[in-house]
Amino acid sequence: MMRHPQVWMGLLLWSIFSQAQAAWTVNMAPGATEISHAVFDLHMTIFWICVVIGIIVFGAMFWSMIMHRRSTGQEAAKFHESTTVEILWTVVPFIILVAMAVPATATLIKMYDSSEPDIDIQVTGYQWKWHYKYLGQDVEFFSNLATPQEQIRNQSTKGEHYLLEVDQPLVLPIGAKVRFLVTSADVIHSWWVPAFAVKRDAIPGFVNEAWTRVDKPGIYRGQCAELCGKDHGFMPIVVDVKSQADYDTWLAERKAEAAKLKELTSKEWTLEELKERGDKVYHTTCVACHQAEGQGLPPMFPALKGSKIATGPIAEHLGIVFHGKPGTSMAAFGKQLSEVDIAAVVTYERNAWGNNKGDMVTPKDVLALKQEESK
Repeated sequence: MMRHPQVWMGLLLWSIFSQAQAAWTVNMAPGATEISHAVFDLHMTIFWICVVIGIIVFGAMFWSMIMHRRSTGQEAAKFHESTTVEILWTVVPFIILVAMAVPATATLIKMYDSSEPDIDIQVTGYQWKWHYKYLGQDVEFFSNLATPQEQIRNQSTKGEHYLLEVDQPLVLPIGAKVRFLVTSADVIHSWWVPAFAVKRDAIPGFVNEAWTRVDKPGIYRGQCAELCGKDHGFMPIVVDVKSQADYDTWLAERKAEAAKLKELTSKEWTLEELKERGDKVYHTTCVACHQAEGQGLPPMFPALKGSKIATGPIAEHLGIVFHGKPGTSMAAFGKQLSEVDIAAVVTYERNAWGNNKGDMVTPKDVLALKQEESK
């Protein structure tokens, strides 16, 4: 029989918390860049100043309460004012604030000095993915969440980097000063990589600047730090920092892929080839809203299986995917996807889940629509 349950409960809680304590941390991480180290040092400087102030203030308060308590026969002093004290409690805090402001200002100046970059990258937020464009390099791509839907639906074990993995990471070279031009195509997002001490809001119609220089290769992860909609938690950031040689190789490969994609636009595609590619595009871009079997999430995200759009006139179906639908959550993918991917996903939707229309949209059709829109 347990005679002292409180004791046993206390021992149990102590055991649990003592085991978990090793994983707890309440401090900032130093990060991986010069700026992140400066921010960490500033944080620690301000922290210790506050600790000293706290010790002095609370020490004086507790000393006064103990040494001047009524039980010892103390009587309150009677005085009206003291010019010296008033000067001291004005000047001392002013000096402390100046001591804090000097290093803080120096750090902020460094953080906002994005001049003379080696690389310019335009970062555009979309619901719910990031688009990266290497200015002057003819390289651009979307970075989508890569966590399998089975993990999100709790149908399989979650991976090590659950909701923090993407299909195409942003790639940077070590030692290069990279300037980010951050904007948005729809709602307000926020591009945040803690290890870089970079966090900039992505606002439609505005371009905010940030920069970084990473001296250590590795994978760095972040997230959208703004509540941007239903799938806000499915918008991770992954940055792969490579050596200069590896970065040059990657950049050359991306340029070759871009050239190859342009060639694919003029290729004569078969229905099966478009369906196969469209399956991949759909499960990367559309599955979160319209679901794996096209059943959707009515009423906000209508089903595509047997829908009037996916089984109706092909021009209307292409128009919805290309232009989106105002007043709804259906985004315009005309600028988000290539001609090949738009043609593939429309063809897939018209021939999946029993729709079986047997028709297809070709990349040439999408290219013609883009050219018509640009007139």
